[in-house]
Amino acid sequence: MRTCAESFQGLILRSMGRQHGDALLPRGMEITFCDQVFLIGSGLIWNLYFAVLALAFGFFLATGLALAKASPRAWLRKPAGGFIFLFRGSPLFIQFFFAYEALSLLPRTGVDIPLLVTTITLETQWLTRAWAGALIVLFFNTAAYSAEIFHGALKAIPRGDLEAADAYGLTGLARFRRVIWPTMLRLAWPSYTNEAIFLFHATALVYFSAFPAWQQMGDALYYARYFADQTFNPFVAYPIAAAYFVLLTLVLIGVFGYINRRLNRHLPRAARARIRFRPQYIR
Repeated sequence: MRTCAESFQGLILRSMGRQHGDALLPRGMEITFCDQVFLIGSGLIWNLYFAVLALAFGFFLATGLALAKASPRAWLRKPAGGFIFLFRGSPLFIQFFFAYEALSLLPRTGVDIPLLVTTITLETQWLTRAWAGALIVLFFNTAAYSAEIFHGALKAIPRGDLEAADAYGLTGLARFRRVIWPTMLRLAWPSYTNEAIFLFHATALVYFSAFPAWQQMGDALYYARYFADQTFNPFVAYPIAAAYFVLLTLVLIGVFGYINRRLNRHLPRAARARIRFRPQYIR
């Protein structure tokens, strides 16, 4: 039996690849409680990777989609509305499988792009791995849900704010940057916080999707399932994974709550919107 310090040193970064930890995962009677805690915690790095990148890039795509859906121009409004309806109307789990099957149809040798003087071959195999393909699905999914939230906030902007912007002579980008954008964020932020929490929880579905973990570089649930199979006891590994998700959810609520207070700092305390966590059990 090795010590907790040895488990920490050998497993805390093991999900990043064998070069960052033990070459072999602990097996059978060699598995300790510390092994489970640190290896599952290592897998959580991938859950954070999926959540942070999908949220960061999805935020900007969602803003563009919301503005397009609110546009009076049909060539902008209809494609944006169709994109949002497609990803909100289909289950995330099916989106994972559909994306994997679609990406698997790409040529294994890559896609040739002819240029004027040469031909460039773009590799495509990496798209079928979890770190890339699953991230793309989560990115589009959260962008669609966030866009609907932002679109609702755009529609809820008080007319008096817009009239005040017109009275000050603000037009175009200045009007959007100084009035519409901050007001939209302030109104949408509590609901957007719930979307961020759900997306973080949805990263656990990556394990069940068709996208394979490459070289045992799995997420928290990947290693929880591994330990449950090795020890024949699911009542240790899965609660550890759940505890990690609960702790990081509290951190997420704290970070988004701080941003919410900053967005509403100009309002009287009684008028400030508070963040309330409303979990979505079916999506």
